[in-house]
Amino acid sequence: MKLSIFTVAVPDLDANELASAAAAAGIAGIEWRYRGIPEDASAEQPSFWRNNRCSIDPDRWQEQVPVFREAAEAHDRKSIALVPYLNCGDMVATEQAFQAASTLGASMMRVGVPGYDRSTAYPELYGKAIRYLNEVQDIAKQYNVKAVIETHHQTIAPTASLAYRLVQSLDPEHVGVLYDPGNMVHEGYENHRMGLEQLGPYLAHVHVKNAGWYKKNSGDTSDARSLVGSGGSEQSLSTSWECHWAPLTEGMVDWVQMVRDLRAVGYDGYYGIEDFSGTLDSRAMLQHFADVFAEIERRVNEEEQA
Repeated sequence: MKLSIFTVAVPDLDANELASAAAAAGIAGIEWRYRGIPEDASAEQPSFWRNNRCSIDPDRWQEQVPVFREAAEAHDRKSIALVPYLNCGDMVATEQAFQAASTLGASMMRVGVPGYDRSTAYPELYGKAIRYLNEVQDIAKQYNVKAVIETHHQTIAPTASLAYRLVQSLDPEHVGVLYDPGNMVHEGYENHRMGLEQLGPYLAHVHVKNAGWYKKNSGDTSDARSLVGSGGSEQSLSTSWECHWAPLTEGMVDWVQMVRDLRAVGYDGYYGIEDFSGTLDSRAMLQHFADVFAEIERRVNEEEQA
């Protein structure tokens, strides 16, 4: 089983520290975050999406990419992916990112899909995405770096089936899907095995994290309304549910079953940790991930041999 780390999840480590920690945990691949640190965040404590020390700045990629690549190589790790935050349709930024990914030696790179917030109808967003991805395919072929779209909540690709709809007319040698079951807890759940079967050759990578739905109670029932069902039961509108990131073994994604399903469709790529639960420090999180997946691999292997 091949393991990787998406560096968004280790914001307190620099490139060399991350590569060393990955080597210590037996994690072979690195997916480098490709985003700058906002000026007003540089004095903050390290954080996933703002002051992330394990990120390549797109404005300084020619200077920084060789440093990050060499950090991985110094610890015998492989830079498998560049992970930018691209806007669908921005071909200038997309091609620049492909240049950086190629220089890094990455085999794949995440590209953009439109977000969905009810302000623009899906058919219009779908058309925009198809036009963009057709151009992306040509650039991916030119740079020999596979473009991947991610199953992600609040986009037009929250499920495997909707992601497949975007890529189904493209060449799976150059365009694929990054499957993220943790994101699909927030929005987009469908039977994992069925979705993976639909993706077929487009399944390019898997991200590993977990999430769960938790009851939120405002505590103020003075003006609460009730929903009355046909059986006469009531549910207070002051109680709602929120989705939050969870530790790897505690959320709604059953990773043992997930690995069974991935094995069943012939997946032999990387499993990339992207834990946002914040329950362990970066080095401990990497080791925990490696330990959990070693146990999952042992268990699934025993089942297959039985």
